[in-house]
Amino acid sequence: MARALCSISFELNRQVGLLLQRSGKVEAVIVGDFRGIMIPQLSHIRSRGRLKGLRLVHTHLAGEDISDEDLMDLLFLRLDLLSVLKVAADGLPEQLYSVHLLPNSRDGKNWAFLPPVHPAHQNDSFEEFIQALESEFTRESSIEEVDTGLDRAILVSVSSQSKIRSEESMHELAELARSDDIMVLARVLQLRRKINPRLIIGKGKLADIMIQALQLNANLLIFDQELNPSQIRSITDYTELRVIDRTQLILDIFAHRALSREGKLQVEMAQLKYLLPRLSSRDDALSRLTGGIGARGPGETKLEIDKRRINDRLARLAKELEKVSKERYRRRSRRRKKDLPVLSLVGYTNAGKSTLLNTLTKSDIVAEDKLFATLDPTSRRLRFPRDMEVVITDTVGFIKHLPADLLQAFKATLEELEEADLLVHVIDLSNPCFRDQMKVVDDLLRDLDLGNIPCLKLFNKSDKVLDDEILMAEVSREGIAVSALELDTLAPFLGKAQEMMGKILQAS
Repeated sequence: MARALCSISFELNRQVGLLLQRSGKVEAVIVGDFRGIMIPQLSHIRSRGRLKGLRLVHTHLAGEDISDEDLMDLLFLRLDLLSVLKVAADGLPEQLYSVHLLPNSRDGKNWAFLPPVHPAHQNDSFEEFIQALESEFTRESSIEEVDTGLDRAILVSVSSQSKIRSEESMHELAELARSDDIMVLARVLQLRRKINPRLIIGKGKLADIMIQALQLNANLLIFDQELNPSQIRSITDYTELRVIDRTQLILDIFAHRALSREGKLQVEMAQLKYLLPRLSSRDDALSRLTGGIGARGPGETKLEIDKRRINDRLARLAKELEKVSKERYRRRSRRRKKDLPVLSLVGYTNAGKSTLLNTLTKSDIVAEDKLFATLDPTSRRLRFPRDMEVVITDTVGFIKHLPADLLQAFKATLEELEEADLLVHVIDLSNPCFRDQMKVVDDLLRDLDLGNIPCLKLFNKSDKVLDDEILMAEVSREGIAVSALELDTLAPFLGKAQEMMGKILQAS
């Protein structure tokens, strides 16, 4: 076969390649030009393990060695083996040069070259070699990672911000992944002045990610930046891994955590609004025509039908949400008739709002050390020390880069804040970027036209920074430092909140 391949390549003066299955069956014949070949899309072929289950043998006419392009093909296609047949001046095969991927990097290299051999003198069993290589890849992954059944992700961020801000954002992405029960295997941060519009990340860095994904058995890439549909397609084509962005991750968390009818409606609306512009006609299944017999024209394409169905569903969801909102408004009206003032907790996600509510009212609302542990608003009665009763409400936490559709969808939930007489801005003092988080919350409150409601700053988790006297003195001038876990630290807060509430009620 090697002799025939070289002869054909020599006569055509073009590189010729064969994609071979592990059984030896020819999957594809590829004819290129003198300098190289173009491997077709292989997305229809399912991988046989970590590797693709295919090996590539192709000719080189100018005596050149295995090139960087060959190595990229080996990596991005996860080929079992890539072999180059050098064609001699008489059109006969000279030597066969082969390279394969490594389960672990050696001397900074992620592949290893096999000794060159004449095609007629190959004695080793290719099948045994690949089985041994696959076993070595599997052995390098811990049993715990494989058996958990969780998604195994590599986090990726391509940022033009400072390294400190980029690393903090990456840490938050990792917390979001943890909140969605995703196993984070690795983090990749690339600082660039200019973002690659097609792949968002440099091709060399993407190659490194592919190696990590292969070695760690990752099945998911999560990008910290929002990706447009073409970027997702391009990255997926290169890596053959599932690719999501920060927005999709947040939407997935919300979908898992929403409990109330209203919350579920809002999440579905946000997901559909995110999906609508990302529908693509690239898939053949979406471009088939569905016109029936006797129709004058071809009818609607499946893509158009999908879009119409989504728009119809969005219209129905909007009506249902409006109905639920009216019911919530009636409940608020009954509460107003009882003349109970409202105190609403707001703040960045995981700042400790639910824990504070539990401690103040002896409730058992779910309060986990996870982002977006609370999605549905919860209200309880609270009696202040000096005989004043109020309704205290816990709301969904804010986060930077909150998807616009999601914020819009949760406006009905956040309407609860419009009834608030006093907002309590709960701040995680133990977070090094608490100032940035404060700004995110303040900006979102302004966007929601809630900036005119009186607000008390409550610096939570003070027990974690008690040794920082300068910081404690600084925040004490702006608000009150507490630990939501310790009831005795909340007395100054209750006193100040009652004082402010009294003034607000007198003024009204």
